[in-house]
Amino acid sequence: MNFNSSLSFTVTERFLRYVTIDTQSDPSSVSFPSTEKQKDLGRLLVEELLAIGVKDAHLDEYGYVYATIPANTDKHVPVICFCSHMDTAPDCSGKNVLPIVHKNYQGQDIVLPHDKSQVIKMTEHPDLKKQIGNDVITASGTTLLGADNKAGVAEIMDTCYQLMNHPEIKHGTIRILFTPDEEVGHGVDHVDIAKLGAFAGYTMDGESAGNMENETFSADGARLTIQGVSSHPGFAKGKMESAIKIAGEIVAALPAELSPEHTEGMEGFIHPVAIEGHVEVASIDFILRDFDERKLNNHAAVIRKTADDVLKRYPSSTYALDVSEQYRNMKNVLDEHPQIVDYAMEAINRTGLTAKLCSIRGGTDGSRLSFMGLPCPNIFAGEHAFHSKQEWVSVQDMQKAVETILHLCMIWEERS
Repeated sequence: MNFNSSLSFTVTERFLRYVTIDTQSDPSSVSFPSTEKQKDLGRLLVEELLAIGVKDAHLDEYGYVYATIPANTDKHVPVICFCSHMDTAPDCSGKNVLPIVHKNYQGQDIVLPHDKSQVIKMTEHPDLKKQIGNDVITASGTTLLGADNKAGVAEIMDTCYQLMNHPEIKHGTIRILFTPDEEVGHGVDHVDIAKLGAFAGYTMDGESAGNMENETFSADGARLTIQGVSSHPGFAKGKMESAIKIAGEIVAALPAELSPEHTEGMEGFIHPVAIEGHVEVASIDFILRDFDERKLNNHAAVIRKTADDVLKRYPSSTYALDVSEQYRNMKNVLDEHPQIVDYAMEAINRTGLTAKLCSIRGGTDGSRLSFMGLPCPNIFAGEHAFHSKQEWVSVQDMQKAVETILHLCMIWEERS
């Protein structure tokens, strides 16, 4: 089926509407969702879903949007779920976003008008080489765009619109899930897996058109707490062992080759993200990442050895390391259900793109969903330079993502 000739896409209009709603999440919040304003987008999505005939669309107390597209086939088809997150990253403002459509892009530098120091260059964004003749959407220079992940939200919403208006597209029951707080690591904390009742899920939260991601980092958090020795600084000689200085020495002594700035591809890292404290007690928060869980465990061992070596010079000081699991590599689950990835790869190829299987140097909602009983790889949404003022996406890539979802719905129906 050639969707380009039979569909009138709504994805661009939806995306331009959604990005103007501030949904930035807050890592310091203790509420859920972390910001109430995320529900503003959730309420709009429910209104739009109800308007196109999705009768059970609703926003729950936690800020999740659930909806169901009923099956239109007599076949028994496994229920599949499509998921995107509504929040934007805390790294860059998401307030008063002004999206700009640069039509018929021809390779030129894109100067963002509200801060002309923000220039999107093909030399720094090589995927722009694939966008010649396409329509590229950016923000205006003072905010992020929000393509991460409102591109995915708009693509799923357009898919719902197409499925409700094109009964010739045969499919089983489709569940829709929009989540808050993905950017602060809590996106699926309160997801009701039983309510979804799905066999497989797909997050729409990837980068380049054609990419399909079946593997993420495994991730731990770690806190190293150092107990030093305090003394009056005027009488501290031979007595004081500053926890602050010990913390600094430990960070400086960590192997450079295990830092984010020196790793790529399938290499993991140890990353100190925060230090706080005073002379007597100080703490360092780390994130530990690796595709191999054995190597991930070794990263914690590296921190312990480094701390042991440094504290040899401070005999009256001690430390404790607490490691907590954050998420695990979804490939461990997906390998048990190969058709979930295979069908998505076929769907991408049916759009005319060349499907490319990739690993994510990060995590998605799908990482945790996979271990909650919903195997969930990640499909491209077309978003680029996420979490920055130079974030961009193209109209044509979002349309290809919609086509991919539609083909994927059909493939599950065909193979059942």
